[in-house]
Amino acid sequence: MKLPLLPLLALLLAFTSLRAASDPAAWKAADDARVQAMISADAKQIATVFSDDLLYVHSNGKPDTKATFTEALVSGKSKYNKVTYDQREFREVAPGLVLMNGRCRVLLGKAAPFTELNLSFLAAYRLEKGTWRFLAWQSCKLPEPAAGAAKP
Repeated sequence: MKLPLLPLLALLLAFTSLRAASDPAAWKAADDARVQAMISADAKQIATVFSDDLLYVHSNGKPDTKATFTEALVSGKSKYNKVTYDQREFREVAPGLVLMNGRCRVLLGKAAPFTELNLSFLAAYRLEKGTWRFLAWQSCKLPEPAAGAAKP
């Protein structure tokens, strides 16, 4: 029995696309690009990695959209210097939608002394036209570990 070529190619393409979407290395690369874009405060980089539907809720509860967060980063109102992950885990919850959760330390400010935040977070990435884009962020401040205690 001969299968028609076009439906077979469509099936193969769909399977390949699903496999590419379920790629933890791609999710990590997307998050690394997001962190780099925030640190560089480059509008073009930010536009590439942020979803147009971005909702970014800071650890103080202040919400930002793609437009307001981009403006704050590019203008220097918000200055991210470094993000260090203590824990970062990814989980695909639906095709094209990945949640990332964990703990991190964020170094903020225009000049020393910088503010260091110890955060717990939940983020989301969505596959948009073949590219993983930063869709959402919610974080909360964690207490600093007691002196001499091991970091998580």
